[in-house]
Amino acid sequence: MKIQNLIPMILLAAIPSLASAYVGPGAGLSAIGSLLALLLAVFVAFVGFFWYPIKRLIGGRRSPGIEDDAVIDGNDQAETHTRNG
Repeated sequence: MKIQNLIPMILLAAIPSLASAYVGPGAGLSAIGSLLALLLAVFVAFVGFFWYPIKRLIGGRRSPGIEDDAVIDGNDQAETHTRNG
């Protein structure tokens, strides 16, 4: 085969063509579910990584007298202590 015929054949084989393929309901729902799970995971990671530290920073300080410390004794009962007492 001549090289003049081989080059156009290689170029034609390298050009992708449109494939009309059927995606069944099982594969389609699996793909959609995986995409939604990925988006939800990214959203939850964003909220956990950025929102909670920001919320703690701008949450403000508690006023004196509000219960802020919990001490757990040997009976697994929480006792609360205030700043004034």
